[in-house]
Amino acid sequence: MDTTQPMSQLKEGQDAVVTCLELDGAIRRRLIDLGLMENTPVRCLQKSPWGDPAAYWIRGAVIALRREDSSRILVRPLPGEGGDQPWD
Repeated sequence: MDTTQPMSQLKEGQDAVVTCLELDGAIRRRLIDLGLMENTPVRCLQKSPWGDPAAYWIRGAVIALRREDSSRILVRPLPGEGGDQPWD
């Protein structure tokens, strides 16, 4: 059974694949322009001390997202530790 969760809940170093963008308007268009869409692999690189914003590795770039936005991006966490995925 596949489980999804908000991208904001990923732990540092955890890998996942995007399953759904529940965003509208300019932020949705901007993230799609950056390559964040369904089936895109992502990794949570670092969270600020209060968890907002967080840095994510997306298609070879580091993108900082506010929790408000990353909580509306659904992902399927991948098994294993960060750094052992095919795109590494």
